[in-house]
Amino acid sequence: MAARSAPSCHLRLEWVYGYRGHQCRNNLYYTAAKEIVYFVAGVGVVYSPREHRQKFYRGHSDDIISLALHPERVLVATGQVGKEPYICVWDSYTVQTISILKDVHTHGIACLAFDLDGQRLVSVGLDSKNAVCVWDWKRGKMLSMAPGHTDRIFDISWDLYQPNKLVSCGVKHIKFWSLCGNALTPKRGVFGKTGDLQTILCLACARDELTYSGALNGDIYVWKGINLIRTIQGAHTAGIFSMNACEEGFATGGRDGCIRLWDLTFKPITVIDLRETDQGYKGLSVRSVCWRGDHILVGTQDSEIFEIVVHERNKPFLIMQGHCEGELWALAIHPTKPLAVTGSDDRSVRIWSLVDHALIARCNMEEPIRCAAVNVDGIHLALGMKDGSFTVLRVRDMTEVVHIKDRKEAIHELKYSPDGTYLAVGCNDSSVDIYGVAQRYKKFGECVGSLSFITHLDWSSDSRYLQTNDGNGKRLFYRMPGGKEVTNKDEIKGVHWASWTCVSGLEVNGIWPKYSDINDINSVDGNYIGQVLVTADDYGIIKLFRYPCLRKGAKFKKYIGHSAHVTNVRWSHDYQWVISIGGADHSVFQWKFITERKLKDTLHIAPQESLADSNSDESDSDLSDVPELDSEIEQETQLTYRRQVYKEDLPQLKEQCKEKQKSGTSKRREWAPGNSIRLHFVHGYRGYDCRSNLFYTQIGEIVYHVAAVGVIYNRQQNTQRFYLGHDDDILCLALHPLKDYVATGQVGRDPSIHIWDTETIKPLSILKGYHQYGVCAVDFSADGKRLASVGIDDGHTIVLWDWKKGEKLSIARGSKDKIFVVKMNPYVPDKLITAGIKHMKFWRRAGDVCIWRDVFLVKTVKAHDGPVFSMHALEKGFVTGGKDGVVALWDDSFERCLKTYAIKRAALAPGSKGLLLEDNPSIRAISLGHGHILVGTKNGEILEVDKSGPVTLLVQGHMEGEVWGLATHPYLPICATVSDDKTLRIWDLSPSHCMLAVRKLKKGGRCCCFSPDGKALAVGLNDGSFLMANADTLEDLVSFHHRKDIISDIRFSPGSGKYLAVASHDSFIDIYNVMSSKRVGICKGATSYITHIDWDIRGKLLQVNTGAKEQLFFEAPRGKKQTIPSVEVEKIGWASWTSVLGLCCEGIWPVIGEVTDVTASCLTSDKMILATGDDLGFVKLFRYPAKGKFGKFKRYVAHSTHVTNVRWTYDDSMLVTLGGADMSLMVWTNEMEGYREKRPCDSEESDIDSEEDGGYDSDVTRENEISYTIRALSTNIRPMFGIKPHLQQKEPSVDERGSRPPVSRAPPQPEKLQTNNVGKKKRPIEDLVLELVFGYRGRDCRNNVHYLNDGDDIIYHAASVGILHNVATGTQSFYQEHNDDILCLTVNQHPRFINIVATGQVGDSADMSATAPSIHIWDAMNKQTLSILRCYHSKGVCSVSFSATGKLLLSVGLDPEHTITIWRWQEGAKIASRAGHNQRIFVAEFRPDSDSQFVSVGVKHVKFWTLAGRALLSKKGLLSTLEDARMQTMLAVAFGANNLTFTGTISGDVCVWKDHILCRIVARAHNGPVFAMYTTLRDGLIVTGGKERPSKEGGAVKLWDQELRRCRAFRLETGQVTDCVRSVCRGKGKILVGTRNAEIIEVGEKNAACNILVNGHVDGPIWGLATHPSRDFFLSAAEDGTVRLWDIADKKMLNKVNLGHAARTVCYSPEGDMVAIGMKNGEFIILLVSSLKIWGKKRDRRCAIHDIRFSPDCRFLAVGSSENSVDFYDLTLGPTLNRISYCKDIPSFVIQMDFSADSRYLQVSTGCYKRRVYEVPSGKHLLDQAAINRITWATWTSILGDEVMGIWSRHAERADVNCACVSHSGVSLVTGDDFGMVKLFDFPCPEKFAKHKRFLGHSPHVTNIRFTSGDRHVVSAGGDDCSLFVWKCVHMLH
Repeated sequence: MAARSAPSCHLRLEWVYGYRGHQCRNNLYYTAAKEIVYFVAGVGVVYSPREHRQKFYRGHSDDIISLALHPERVLVATGQVGKEPYICVWDSYTVQTISILKDVHTHGIACLAFDLDGQRLVSVGLDSKNAVCVWDWKRGKMLSMAPGHTDRIFDISWDLYQPNKLVSCGVKHIKFWSLCGNALTPKRGVFGKTGDLQTILCLACARDELTYSGALNGDIYVWKGINLIRTIQGAHTAGIFSMNACEEGFATGGRDGCIRLWDLTFKPITVIDLRETDQGYKGLSVRSVCWRGDHILVGTQDSEIFEIVVHERNKPFLIMQGHCEGELWALAIHPTKPLAVTGSDDRSVRIWSLVDHALIARCNMEEPIRCAAVNVDGIHLALGMKDGSFTVLRVRDMTEVVHIKDRKEAIHELKYSPDGTYLAVGCNDSSVDIYGVAQRYKKFGECVGSLSFITHLDWSSDSRYLQTNDGNGKRLFYRMPGGKEVTNKDEIKGVHWASWTCVSGLEVNGIWPKYSDINDINSVDGNYIGQVLVTADDYGIIKLFRYPCLRKGAKFKKYIGHSAHVTNVRWSHDYQWVISIGGADHSVFQWKFITERKLKDTLHIAPQESLADSNSDESDSDLSDVPELDSEIEQETQLTYRRQVYKEDLPQLKEQCKEKQKSGTSKRREWAPGNSIRLHFVHGYRGYDCRSNLFYTQIGEIVYHVAAVGVIYNRQQNTQRFYLGHDDDILCLALHPLKDYVATGQVGRDPSIHIWDTETIKPLSILKGYHQYGVCAVDFSADGKRLASVGIDDGHTIVLWDWKKGEKLSIARGSKDKIFVVKMNPYVPDKLITAGIKHMKFWRRAGDVCIWRDVFLVKTVKAHDGPVFSMHALEKGFVTGGKDGVVALWDDSFERCLKTYAIKRAALAPGSKGLLLEDNPSIRAISLGHGHILVGTKNGEILEVDKSGPVTLLVQGHMEGEVWGLATHPYLPICATVSDDKTLRIWDLSPSHCMLAVRKLKKGGRCCCFSPDGKALAVGLNDGSFLMANADTLEDLVSFHHRKDIISDIRFSPGSGKYLAVASHDSFIDIYNVMSSKRVGICKGATSYITHIDWDIRGKLLQVNTGAKEQLFFEAPRGKKQTIPSVEVEKIGWASWTSVLGLCCEGIWPVIGEVTDVTASCLTSDKMILATGDDLGFVKLFRYPAKGKFGKFKRYVAHSTHVTNVRWTYDDSMLVTLGGADMSLMVWTNEMEGYREKRPCDSEESDIDSEEDGGYDSDVTRENEISYTIRALSTNIRPMFGIKPHLQQKEPSVDERGSRPPVSRAPPQPEKLQTNNVGKKKRPIEDLVLELVFGYRGRDCRNNVHYLNDGDDIIYHAASVGILHNVATGTQSFYQEHNDDILCLTVNQHPRFINIVATGQVGDSADMSATAPSIHIWDAMNKQTLSILRCYHSKGVCSVSFSATGKLLLSVGLDPEHTITIWRWQEGAKIASRAGHNQRIFVAEFRPDSDSQFVSVGVKHVKFWTLAGRALLSKKGLLSTLEDARMQTMLAVAFGANNLTFTGTISGDVCVWKDHILCRIVARAHNGPVFAMYTTLRDGLIVTGGKERPSKEGGAVKLWDQELRRCRAFRLETGQVTDCVRSVCRGKGKILVGTRNAEIIEVGEKNAACNILVNGHVDGPIWGLATHPSRDFFLSAAEDGTVRLWDIADKKMLNKVNLGHAARTVCYSPEGDMVAIGMKNGEFIILLVSSLKIWGKKRDRRCAIHDIRFSPDCRFLAVGSSENSVDFYDLTLGPTLNRISYCKDIPSFVIQMDFSADSRYLQVSTGCYKRRVYEVPSGKHLLDQAAINRITWATWTSILGDEVMGIWSRHAERADVNCACVSHSGVSLVTGDDFGMVKLFDFPCPEKFAKHKRFLGHSPHVTNIRFTSGDRHVVSAGGDDCSLFVWKCVHMLH
């Protein structure tokens, strides 16, 4: 059948009628070539009005909804809708894709905009957060992303006059964005009083920070900065949809149908009302304007495009029309002329000329139109309507002939009969009516056979029959005109149908896919002449089939362009065109039909008529006309590389298993053994499923791979070197063009590709993140800069990399079938070719996606019998190798074969070692070089063919099939292996490293064993038989066949080898007498198959392991079962030990024993070391006996999956291991403990971190366990309860209830507040400026104090501010851009980046929004932000470090994985990121001389990291060389020359590491934890800081030489019991120290003098705050038990008093001569200021005192506590302090108290949000509201009361206002709240949610706030940050 192949003709899109005006805007522009670019459906259209020609861009897969034009006006960006929408950037001239941006947005892309120079593109998504995303579109990289707004965004634009600024607008908002680093930060536009808050629809940016925006009500809003400054009212009478800026000014277009032009200052120039013009109509609405010179383009809601010439503005040209909104279903073709008729739900019927591409007539009907038909004579046009009626018009003048309504449901299909006498009308109520045309459409009959709505009708050519299709997919036939159903099939057989538009029927079976029963094909039309059929479906696809197509799943060609449903498709009357119409996109597509003949012509003329889109994608019947697959290829396609467990899963599995086994491990486990092994030689080459993986390097060595090892083989010396960076099977290998670097790809869940150097064997770059399961092909580009790779995931993804940077350049789905090779075109760097099962694709790179074009097959050459597996291009020709085992040389055009070489035994060169297994092995890899041809075969051999013909065998291994059997010779360095490949081989382990002998077996084997004298070799086979062979000649001696199942182990008894034990999978062990060749015994009793057997020394006892994990013992030779207690097993002397069960080897089972098995073990003959092999491919060494669970070990990765067997050689000098599936035999040398060259150790330490805890220290624990709250989630610090003030219902007061007299005769209300600067004018305070911060975050942060400017300044941080502090003057300046607490700080040391600081802050989830954790990089001197990095470290950033060149930044997160990330901070680009450790990392620092090496330290770990490309590689620190070293918690790190690293530990030791191996310990460098270390770059000296008690010789700070051998200690004279240093830094002759006690101290190196620069409270919150009545002093009292006196003018702490208990409140007496302090334990103290002597103290309460106050007349002291009480004391009675009375019935704890000015009243605010007033000193509750209103207060610190109602914010559900203070002038009020904000209000502020200014800086919880005397400053006290902020007040000028 011909339907097997797609038709050979094709369709070309010629014209699209329509323009997308609905729901889109700003989508119509002039390009540089004066063409017009817009879009319709899924097609970008470039229309040339001059030539009336259209070009199409068809790279989208769904509706396009947004468009942006590049500033140079050639490139266009378009965005589409869809589940995974993408953005295409394309060239409007060539309509080729330049770049594709994807994988970020969901739902759709709503707006796009290019920046000024066109380098960056911004996009807005339609997702719930309306994400805003900035792209570097040329590289296909996302630069930044942020949530846009909670509601729709309608427009976005770059500010073309300010770099890195954008503006977006939408539903009820406008936002001004700034882009810094990778952070997009929005500020909301402030509408203020100037205009109403409303939806903004469009915007344009202008000079001087001006932004013009169009609003929903037709006004234009003008913004300066973020503030609305004026509105231009009534610019339009309805919403302004579009605004376009050009050189002359601005054009706006609105819903009112008007276009307005404005000049550059937005003064009106002119108005054009399109509704008034000839073409206009009521309801015209403008969606898009573009003004260029004297032309204006206008796009309307109803799919028209107008072009207006400015000086003839009342005559717009209508250059494009289309149907308006509403579905488009009706399509009819004129029978004789090239016309098409369409009708839509917009109620219009339109006639289009297919030749002129224009609308020639339109007529509006009363009802939506659903179908149309033209009579054969072309006179009548019938239209079926949605309401069940149909209308007939005359085509000529569109006048009505009849209008008939016989039905109630929509008419879906109607057709005239071929003789023109009848009209059949199909309705949705499942009937067809027949009308007579000549009889003025009288009804003749009806057809009622259907049960569902009618979808399609066709008449027979003789007009006697009608066939119908209905919604059920039924096909029925009727006789005409009566409408009787025809049930007899024979009657229909010969009928010829006039047209074929039905979707069901034999002739069109093939249009349906094979296995589907869906009805998604909407329309079909058959072209009998061309024998083709065109179909239209719900997915927007037009398909071309052969006609008739009878078999399901026929081949087709497909065409995209329509977005969703294509509702109808028809051939034109002369079959020149196909017309298709889209339902939702209401567009009409006209396709040119190109027949086969024409196709051939076009090939020569127009290559750019790309035929790409014509080719059918994969039809279902792919495998129909293809030759059989070759068996080998068949095998290969069926290989699966999926693993049950990938190595990447191990850490998680371990964690899960550890959780379960927490309880089990009590025994102290053995150390790992001292010996180690080193890979020495590997026998094997992976040829059976890989190809072209064998090359010569530059210096003539040979590089290939086997298992997980990259091998470099030196054939002169017969030695191998290994790349061991992979941890699973390597599947492919490619050589760099310079032949010095190699790329290898492996298996894995997220498989990696390593690029490594063949000289140094070090990784240069590691690529991962885009493939799944494995990488099966790689290739370098000709220039060596790029690398292409192919994955084995289902889509066989192809990725193109810039491998040095580790960046993905582009990615695409390859094909659903296996891809075997990828090759990059050496001549055109952007092209690459992939070949695989039945396909070859040619790709070209564009931005982010590869696009392929078919290339025609030129010729085929018969080269080999069977498949050609390998090919190599030479300068002047090709060399090929195939399954037939022949190597052929060809000339450069494959014309003639120059020479062939057969790979045969006869051709082996005389000196060649090893043996060729068979002649003509299948060739899998070929490479040329050094005068030879290198050949790799399927049998795992590597051969070298000399040009003259002889063949040398270099490497060989087992062939495909698992290898299990391994035996080492009793006294020679040889071993035997037996495999499923049915061979038995003998290998030489000594220097010649070759295969000595090989013998084919009739069956595969699983085990073998040498006899004790080495003469015989026993081999167990898979069919249950075994044989004994001569060990030298391998000839049979004897064989037996007693069992049916696999023989799994075979062993000669020790000594004379009298007995042979043979274990099988049917759970028996047979014992044979070797001499008599008889079976003498059978061991029974095992419940499962036998896995291992061992003899004891006497040859009397057998130890057996079974698959059910049983350990059994049998006596030989009879086989009697014995029970031996486990304690005794050890004492028995075993001749060999290969058992994996029992007490002696309990420790070899890993933590994740459930998912993996230990398959083999072998004990050295000195019984010291047990080697094991397991399912994960690990070879491990344990000390023997390995008692106790989870023993310590060394582990080695080289095998890929199961290690099936391990054996020591007779003298323990080598270990031989076998890989099951990787078929490799690996030889390792055993290195004794002492003999260990210092080279990078390739072993890994054990699984479980040591049980020994890493040590304990309270400060470390605090730092480790602290949980950082972010401000936005902060909750109240006081345990308040009740209803918040702004939610309380107010009771009307007495005088409000009565009717007030119109004029108040009462005396004026007294002042609310006594003001003490009455004489001056009251000037409100308009701003607060941060002037001083007393505080430093030392308690839980480290290494955060640094020198700048040669020691003149220091930089540190407190709360959320970075502080630059001048050492000489004490002045401070601040970096205040952080919106939450800073946790870490570092200074860039590179001279290019002088004074550059990086700070990291806390945050919540890593969603890239404003509350995400971020790092700011800023200039310390001018406080400019240089970059902001929003990061994925949820919770916060705890460490930052710059690299040696200063360009890279390393950050560590507080997230559970403790992620480590490397950034290129200037660009805001993340280079690499990886989980750091499962426990807290405290510090990570780059080596001072490196951009790629760094070290991280933390809880019980130290790791040494390398950055390779975009990958991070880590090595754990190795302790094993030092006796008794244990892994402690590491706290700090410093560096020395020659790769030395020093880490400070929790115990006070410092560990010294060489590379990653511990080489010595500096014991007790400090007495307590070493928290800080600093490496001085200029002289290499190292400073350490620790936690110590001061003593004569010791000190908390020490200065060491470069090797940490000698030191000098410095004491910090702080008077503390213990000094705890948290940060050290060294400048010129000075050491800067930051302590846990919030002090920063400078220590002189010469004289050891200490100078305290900064003081602060040690622990918070700081609750108490009091300002001196007349001087610029203030007091603070905190939880740390101190009260401190601060001087603002001198910027320092004057004094501090240690109280011994936490202090809660403090107060000055009115004269300033006494101070009262309230304590947490209920005591209060009164001090005299002059002498600091205690004047009196008293404790009448047990709970904390919350506030304490002197009355203004100094008589009384009020003491408020948390016992719901206020006590009064009379001070005139002297220091005895007897309570004279107290306030009754206070409803909750006391927060604040204020006296009235006359000392007669006290107001108390309480913890239940109620304010009470009491009389003094009686304590009586005052209830009279009027009386209360008349009181004048001496001070106001209450947060409650009507006067301060406005301070409570809407957002305070969980958080409170904590403190308030009214200025001395009585007109301003400051508050502090739980969000850490200080706010400034006017006083009083009785209205809810009063206007205010807010000041950020504190951490959560501002606990107290006060004005200083004269209102010069405000002091605020912090809760979490223990800091005091001093703000300068800026007063308004009158």
